[in-house]
Amino acid sequence: MVPMSLITLTHLTYRYGAHLALDDVSLVLEPGAIGLLGPNGAGKSTLLRLLLGLLAPTAGGGSVLGLDLQGDSGQRRGLVGYMTEADALVPGLKGVEYVTLAGELCGMPYRDAQRRAHELLTFLGLEEARYRKLEEYSTGMKQRIKLAQALVHDPPLLLLDEPTSGLDPAGRDDMLSLLRLLVQEHGKSLLLSTHVLGDVERVCSQVVILVGGRVVRQGRVDELRTSRRDRYRLEMEPAEHVAAFIGALQSAGLTVLSSESQREVSVAVPEGWSTRGFFALARDADVLIRGLQRDDEDLDQLFHRVMDEEGRGEAQRGSEPPGAVHHAGAAVDQLDPAAEARS
Repeated sequence: MVPMSLITLTHLTYRYGAHLALDDVSLVLEPGAIGLLGPNGAGKSTLLRLLLGLLAPTAGGGSVLGLDLQGDSGQRRGLVGYMTEADALVPGLKGVEYVTLAGELCGMPYRDAQRRAHELLTFLGLEEARYRKLEEYSTGMKQRIKLAQALVHDPPLLLLDEPTSGLDPAGRDDMLSLLRLLVQEHGKSLLLSTHVLGDVERVCSQVVILVGGRVVRQGRVDELRTSRRDRYRLEMEPAEHVAAFIGALQSAGLTVLSSESQREVSVAVPEGWSTRGFFALARDADVLIRGLQRDDEDLDQLFHRVMDEEGRGEAQRGSEPPGAVHHAGAAVDQLDPAAEARS
C-alpha cells in the first residue's frame, strides 16, 4: 500500500566535489503524476539517482514510499521503476529477453518475469517486435522497451528521465498517452524529469521546479499558475469576419495579445469590462463566438515567470565572489559542462 506521502525530503544536499548539485532541498510529494522541471544543470538527474539509492546524500535525508534514503537501497529499488534518458540496452538480447532479465534483477522468478515481459510488450504495442534484437529497434521502440523494463516488477512509483527524448510528434503523443493511462487507470505514481514543458502539462498535476539545485516552486500546477481575470481567449467563426471583429475589439479599448489562428484570439480587457461586451461586438461584426474562457497562465508562462523572478533576485543580491555557486536564471547555463553532465 502506497503511503500518503510518496516522497519526503528534508534539507537534502549533494555535492560533486566543489560543485553543489542539490542545495538544502526540502519537500513533500503526494501520490500522482509529478513533473520535475529545471534548466540544464538544475540537479534533476542527481535527485533521481539519490531517490534510487545510486548516490548517498552529502547531508540531509528523506524517504521514498516510507523507506529511508539512508536505508537499504535494494529494498527501495524493488518498489521503484527507473527509465533512464540513455538507452542502457544490452546488445544481442531480444526484446522479451531484455525485459525478462530486468524482472529477474528485481528478484522475480524467471517464469514470472518472462510472463510479465510478454504481457507488458503486448500492452506497450511491441508484441510483434518481442523476438527482434534490441539494436534493430527504432528510437520509439527503444523508449517503449525502456518503459517496459521499468514496469516489469509492477512498482507503485516510476522515475522517468526524459521519456520522450528523440521521439517524433506521433511517438511523443503515444508515450504521453501511455503515461496518463498508467496514472489514471493503473494507479501508478510517477516523477517525470524533463525540459519539455508540454509533456508535464499533459501528464502531471503537480510540479517541482529546480534552479541551481534549489527548489524554487512546488505544488499543484493549477495552484501555482496565475489566475488572470483581465485576459480572455475567444474562438469564433466564420474566419473571414474575424479581422473585422479584432478591429472592433481594438476600437473598444481592448488589447489583442495574440491571434494564433483565423478563429482564435487572446485579448486583455480594461477594468470593469463585462463579457457581454464581446457578444455585442461580435453581433455587429457578424461573428459567432463559439468559445470564451479566461486566458490564465499556462505552465510555459509559469516556468518563464519563475526563471525571470529568480534571475532578478540573483541580480539584486549583487555580484558574487570568485568560485561562488550560481543558482538562478542564466547563471545556471554557465556551469561547467562536466558538472552539468554529472547532474
